[in-house]
Amino acid sequence: MACANIFLGLLFFLTFSHALVQSDEEGHIKVEISNKGLDFLKDLLIEEAESSFVPLELSNIEKSVKIPVVGKVKIVLSNITIERIHVTNSTAKTGDTGIVIAVNGASANLSMNWKYSYSTWLLPITISDEGSANVEVDGMEIGLTLSLKTVQGSLKLSLLECGSYVKSLSIDLDGGASWLYQGVVNAFEGKISSAVEDAVSEKMKDGIANLDSLLESLPKEVPITDIAALNITFIDDLKLTEPELDLEINGLFSAKNEVVVSNQYHRMLGASSSCKIADKMVRISLHEDVLKSASSVYFEAGKMYWIVDKVPDQSLLNTAEWRFFFPRLYKLYPNDNINLNISVSSPPIIEIGKQQIDTIIPLDMVIDVLDADKVIPVACISMSISSSIFAEISENSLTGSVKLNDFTMSLKWSEIGDLHVHLVKTVMSTMLKTVIVPYINLQLWKGFPLPSFHGYKLQNAQIFCSDSWIFICSDLASTEQFYIR
Repeated sequence: MACANIFLGLLFFLTFSHALVQSDEEGHIKVEISNKGLDFLKDLLIEEAESSFVPLELSNIEKSVKIPVVGKVKIVLSNITIERIHVTNSTAKTGDTGIVIAVNGASANLSMNWKYSYSTWLLPITISDEGSANVEVDGMEIGLTLSLKTVQGSLKLSLLECGSYVKSLSIDLDGGASWLYQGVVNAFEGKISSAVEDAVSEKMKDGIANLDSLLESLPKEVPITDIAALNITFIDDLKLTEPELDLEINGLFSAKNEVVVSNQYHRMLGASSSCKIADKMVRISLHEDVLKSASSVYFEAGKMYWIVDKVPDQSLLNTAEWRFFFPRLYKLYPNDNINLNISVSSPPIIEIGKQQIDTIIPLDMVIDVLDADKVIPVACISMSISSSIFAEISENSLTGSVKLNDFTMSLKWSEIGDLHVHLVKTVMSTMLKTVIVPYINLQLWKGFPLPSFHGYKLQNAQIFCSDSWIFICSDLASTEQFYIR
C-alpha cells in the first residue's frame, strides 16, 4: 500500500547537485545504492506511508440478499474507510525489467456503517436496522514494477505493473440482528475485498503519477553559495542490476545561473575503491574534476585571496622587519605597518592519488605598506605551494590534515628594488609552517559536519582516495520524517 511512495526518499537523496549540460557529457559523480540501501529506504518509507496512506475512503456498496423465511433483504454499506494499514513483510529488487516491489504480508482495518431493510408478507410494514462494523483484512499482497529512466537530464518514473490481492477478511457487526451476520459475510466479503484491492491499486497509481510530476519539477541547478551552483543533471540511463542501482550525475560546479561547459573535463573510469558496495547502503564516487570545477568557479569570481594583517609575531608586519629583505623599503617607509595581500594567481592544480589529494597552488603575495591613510603596493612575490591533503571521516564529520611538501618563490615586480630571495623564503617558510598550515589543520581537526540530503544523512561513513576518484561508502539514517499524501 505504501509501495507507490517507497522511492521518494531515495530519489530525493540522489538529487543533491545540478546545471544545464550537453547530451555528450559524462557523469563526474556516481551513486551506487545496494540492496541493503534499498531495503533501508523501503522500510523507512513504508513505515511513514502506513500513516500517510490512510484514512482511505471507499465507495458505498449495495446488495440485495435473499434470506430464507425473511425474504429479500437490501443491505447498504456506507462510510467505508481504511483506518489502518500495517506491513509485516516486503522486498525491493532491481533487475532488467525495472524496480520490483512486493508486499507479501500486510493487514488492514476498515470501519463502516451498515443498514438493511426488508418487507415481508407477514407484516405490512418495512423493517430496517442499522449499525456499524469493523473489518479486519489479513494476508494482503501488493506488487508493482517501476521504470526509472533519465529524460533530458531528469528522472522519469512510470508504472509498468501494479496489483493487490486480499487473501481473507473478517467482519464484526455492531448492532442489528445477529441472525443476519452470516448473510452479511456471505454477501459482502467478495465485494469488500475487491473494493480494497481497487482502492489500494488506484492510490498507488496516483502516488506514482504525483511522484513523477515532482521529479519533473525538480530544478536542474542547486545553489551551493551565492557564487557557485552544482550541476545535478542525470547522465545516461540508470543501471539496474541484480544487487544494486547505479546513477551518474554531471556533478560539476558552475558560476550561479551560468551554463556549465564541461567538455574541458574528461572523466576516466574509476578504479575500484577499498570499500565494497555490498557492505554499505550507498557508495558515492566523486571525480577530481568536481573539485577542479569548484576551484575554477571561485577563482573566476575573485574569491581566492587572503589579507594577512595579524600574525603571532606582529612585528613581522612592519617595515623594520623587512629592511634586510628590501633594503630600500625601510628607508622609504620607516616603521610603517604592512599587510600581505595573498591571492591565487591561477586555478589550483588538483590530483587525487592513493589515499591523498595533491595540490599545487600558485600565489601572488603583494606587500602593501600602510602609510597614513594610504595603502601602497610596493612589491609582488610569486609563490607556488605544493601540499597533500589527507581526508578522514570521524563519526559524522569530515576531518583530515594538510602536509606542506614544498614551495618556490620569485620576485614578480618591485617598486623598491631587488630583494634577497633566500631570506624571504626563510621567513615565508616559517610563516607557512607556524601560522598557515597549523591554522588549516586546526580547522580540519575540528571537522565539518557531513551534509544531510532531504531528510537523510550518512552514517558510519568511510572515505578513500584512489586514481582520480574520492569514494565515500556509508550507511544511511533518517534525520526527519516524510509524509506522503
